[in-house]
Amino acid sequence: MPEMPEVQGLVEYLDGRLRGLEITKVQVVAIAALKTFDPPVQALQGLTVRGTTRHGKFLDVTAGDIHLVFHLAKAGWLRWYDTLPTTVLKPGRTPIALRVALSDGSGFDLTEAGTKKSLAVSVVRDPTDVPGIARLGPDPLDPGFGRDAFAALLAGRRTQIKGVLRDQSIIAGVGNAYSDEILHAAKMSPYALAASLEEADVDRLYAAMIETLTDAVATASGKPPADLKDAKRRGMRVHGRRGESCPVCGDEVRSVFFADNSLEYCPTCQTGGKLLADRRLSRLLK
Repeated sequence: MPEMPEVQGLVEYLDGRLRGLEITKVQVVAIAALKTFDPPVQALQGLTVRGTTRHGKFLDVTAGDIHLVFHLAKAGWLRWYDTLPTTVLKPGRTPIALRVALSDGSGFDLTEAGTKKSLAVSVVRDPTDVPGIARLGPDPLDPGFGRDAFAALLAGRRTQIKGVLRDQSIIAGVGNAYSDEILHAAKMSPYALAASLEEADVDRLYAAMIETLTDAVATASGKPPADLKDAKRRGMRVHGRRGESCPVCGDEVRSVFFADNSLEYCPTCQTGGKLLADRRLSRLLK
């Protein structure tokens, strides 16, 4: 799943290529991906792209006064073409959900692998008309989001810190992968309760979040969409590295599996050497 650093990389790439071009055609291939009907998709055709921005993990292509907003979800991605293919797209026979053609012959597809389809496309007059954007919490890399604002979000939450970091209504843009990386950098258990954190813990967690995300955004910057996924994987220290050695202490990276994802952590760095039970509501094994 692309998270804030990869989405920011896509934003920078698209903004440099779309700005000033006219959208000549928008083709919806997977009708279930389209979540809005007014204005219609065809309203984008003939409009000039003014820019591309990000709201959490949502991308926002602004053309005229209309916004093409999309969330790539767990298995979605963007495929860029300097010359858009002319192949006929048949619903149900392609991973392509949406195709956008531009006035210079270039364009892009939104694709989604697998059978569980969650990719979401909206055409709106205001980005906040998209429910997922309207309920977003603050962006962690917003200059106005400081340590004290972060501490205020954690105060009183008797929720595991892993869940807090992933909750888009609390902090926008961090998902499963980067929450693992942030907690590893902070040397903190994913099961620690947000409300139980001491001031020093909050300091350490905030610093780890800012540094991890800033470094990941810098890594993603300037890379074409085709390279972003591999760059993300290479940058992970614990996420997706079950059974490998922790790059900090050498202990084995462990996993906890849930219904549709997993978390990874280092016992030595994060839990005092204790293993986390493989259940969603488990506590540290004794």
